Amino acid sequence: MANFDDAQTLAQAIVNTIAEPLLVLDEDLHVLAVSRSFYETFKVAPEQTLGSLLYALGDGQWDIPALRLLLEKIIPEKTAIDGFEVEHDFPAIGRRTMLLNARKVRYDHSSAVTILLAFNDITARRVIEREKEELLGRTEDLLRQKDVLLREMEHRVANSLQIIASILLLKARSATSEETRQYLKEAHQRVLSVAEVQRHLHTSAGIEEIDVESYLSKLCASLASSMVSEDQPIAVNVTAHGGWIDSQKAVSLGLIVTELVLNAIKYAFPIEKAKALIQVSYETDGSDWKLTVSDNGAGKAAGAPSAGLGTAIVEALVKQLEARMDIISDGSGTSVSITRATFTSRIPRAA
Repeated sequence: MANFDDAQTLAQAIVNTIAEPLLVLDEDLHVLAVSRSFYETFKVAPEQTLGSLLYALGDGQWDIPALRLLLEKIIPEKTAIDGFEVEHDFPAIGRRTMLLNARKVRYDHSSAVTILLAFNDITARRVIEREKEELLGRTEDLLRQKDVLLREMEHRVANSLQIIASILLLKARSATSEETRQYLKEAHQRVLSVAEVQRHLHTSAGIEEIDVESYLSKLCASLASSMVSEDQPIAVNVTAHGGWIDSQKAVSLGLIVTELVLNAIKYAFPIEKAKALIQVSYETDGSDWKLTVSDNGAGKAAGAPSAGLGTAIVEALVKQLEARMDIISDGSGTSVSITRATFTSRIPRAA
C-alpha cells in the first residue's frame, strides 16, 4: 500500500500535469501545492510560493478584492464556482483577464478543507472580442452613413427626374406639331416611370425592394391621368400578386408597362368604345413571373407595339430580364405577355 509520501508525490504529479495554472490551498488560504504552469505563467519561484498566504504572493499581487470576494464570501457558501472573471495588473506579466474556477474539497475522515483554484488566461480572447465589438460598431456606423447617403441620392435623383418630366411636359404643351407634342408626352411618361421607382425607394422602409402592386398602380394611374383623352375614356386596372421586387427589376418592369400601356392607349381604340379597358397584371410562382398588359380594343396589328423607339425599349428590356414576349391579338383585343420561365396565368384577359 502506498504511504503518505507516495500519495503526496502522486498528488503533485497530477497537479503538474494540468495545463492550466493551479493552486491547492488549505482552509486558511496558504499554498499547499502549485502546478508547473502556475510558475511559468506568473513568473514566480517555488520558494516564494509554497507555504505562503495567497494574498502575500509576489509582494501582494494576489491581494485582489474580487479574489477575496470569491474565496472568503462565495466559496464558504458554495462548493464550486466556475468562470469567475478577474482583471488585474500583475507585476511580471502586465494586465491580464483571468477566469477562476474554484472547488472546495472536504474529506470523509478529516475536518480539514482544501481549495483547488484554477486559472484560465482569457486576455487575448477579451482583446479579440473588444476588437470585434469595435469593428461591428464601426461597420454599423458605416452602414448607417451609407443608408443616409443612398436615401439622399435617391431623393436628389427623384427630384431631378421630376424636374425633367415637368420640362418635357411644358415643351409638349407649347409644341406646335402634334407629332412632336406626342413624342414629348411619351418621353415625359418614360421619365415618370423611373421617377416612380425612385419615389417608392425613398418612402419605403428598405432601399432595395419596393411593393410591386403599389408601384404599378400609381404608375398606371399617372399614365391614365395624363394620356387618356376625354373623347375616349379608358380604365387602366392593375392586379399584382408579386409582393416585393428589387429596384433594378422594378425600373425595367415600369418602363415595359409604360411602353405597352402607352401603345394600347394610342392604338387599341381607333374608334370610340364603351367600357374601354387596359388590364395590367403581374404574377409570380417561386422565381418565375409573368407581366401581362391586355386590352379589349380593336385587336389585330393595331394592338401590337408599334415599330420604333417603344418597341426597341420593350425588346431590350425583355432580353435584359431573360424573359420572352408573346403577343395575342384578335377581335376581342390584344394581350402582350412578358414571361420569365414557364408560367400558367390565373388572371383572365381584359374583356
